[in-house]
This record gives sequence, C-alpha cells and structure tokens, in this order.
Amino acid sequence: MPKQITQYGRRWYAIHTYSGYEENVAENLKRRIESYDMGDKVFNIIVPKEKKIKIKNGKRKLVEEKIFPGYVLVEMFVTDDSWYMVRNTPNVTGFIGTGNTPTPVSEEEMKNLQKRMAVEAPQYNIDVSVGQAIKIADGPLKGFEGKVMEIDQEKGKVKVIVSMFGRETPVELDSLQIKKL
Repeated sequence: MPKQITQYGRRWYAIHTYSGYEENVAENLKRRIESYDMGDKVFNIIVPKEKKIKIKNGKRKLVEEKIFPGYVLVEMFVTDDSWYMVRNTPNVTGFIGTGNTPTPVSEEEMKNLQKRMAVEAPQYNIDVSVGQAIKIADGPLKGFEGKVMEIDQEKGKVKVIVSMFGRETPVELDSLQIKKL
C-alpha cells in the first residue's frame, strides 16, 4: 500500500490488466465499487474500443477492437482506499505511473479517445487513384497485379483491370483487398 498519494481530484487513470481480461476487470471493478461503497470515489470504467472494417472469408465485417489491449480506463478520485481497491482487483497488474503514484490521463487525450470511440461506422479510406498500378492482396486473385479503372468511395469498392490468360479482365474488389505497387 502506498505511503501517501496526492489527491489530484476527479481524473481518468489507466490501469494495466492481463491481456484479454479487460472486460473481466471492468465487471469486477463495478462489483467492487458497490461492495466497498466507493461510488463517491470511483465513477466510470471504460474499455476503449473502436469499430473497424475487416474482411473475413471474402466478406466485409464491422468488428469492435480494443484500442489499447491490456488497459482499462477508470475515472476516480485517487485516495489510499480507492487506489488499494482498484489495484487489488483480480487481473489488475497496476496503475500507469511512477512507483505507487498513478499518472492521470490528459484531458486532451481523453477527448480524442472519446471521439474515436463515438464513431458509429468507420469511413472507407481508399488511398489509390484511377490509373494506378496495384497488387491484389486478398481473395481468389491474390498475387495478381492490375490497374485501377474506377473507384466507388461510398461502397468501398474498386474496379481493377487484371491481365489473366493473355486477356484484360475487369474485376470489382473491396478496397481492403488491394495494395499500391
């Protein structure tokens, strides 16, 4: 237990957890806040996540990924008893900071993180242009090279001309399936 913790006021702190246990730690903390009657010292607990577009089995999926795997953010007043309660939650390895003194997350960083978490659906970011040479990185035509003919920004699709069997063939691909050459 720390000797003396300076009171910073109500701030956000990052706690390190065993990877994969972030949700478990958040749930345990919520239960411990009730059982230790710490509702006046520990206010919010979040596992920062954002939505991303991934391709799985050739299909586009919207998945939620942890922004900082192995970390949970806690809004709290740091006192000896609140520090002890959070620090001794199962699967918590410690606060981010020096020694026993937690370092608060800056307000600017928290605002940026909350904006990032609030995005409902990620935008398609197609960073190729018409006429550009590309390589197909995923799907049945993986390894083929081609040239961009059309870009559909809304759907995240790209029409590419690929040379197969001595012929130029137009192919529509997901923008995540191609890489610039």
